[in-house]
Amino acid sequence: QVQLVESGGGSVQSGGSLRLSCAASGYTSSSYCMGWFRQGPGKELEGVAAIDSDGNTSYADSVKGRFTISQDNAAKTLYLEMNSLEPEDTAMYYCAADFGSVWCSVPGLYLNFWGQGTQVTVSS
Repeated sequence: QVQLVESGGGSVQSGGSLRLSCAASGYTSSSYCMGWFRQGPGKELEGVAAIDSDGNTSYADSVKGRFTISQDNAAKTLYLEMNSLEPEDTAMYYCAADFGSVWCSVPGLYLNFWGQGTQVTVSS
């Protein structure tokens, strides 16, 4: 059973940084896509960043140059380094994953396994 557990959310001031982590377990596939989504208050769910098992990455235009997605394959942990945070980045952030040959790029990211989410709040 695939499990994804996020951590690292919190409250920061505008311009600050946070690093989100997602511990993944319960899978053996060597081919996968993992990503981060977010949903802000009153906003639709948005794909933020994705990384595939080859290390190829993709980002939403709104976070390019500020966010970095990475992974520790040995630890099966996904990260999202978020810098220069803005109030508009306030959202619940979700880790997600899928396996096999799947589209692994933003926009158009659609993944089947999800974590419970971690809240990020950026104040001005």
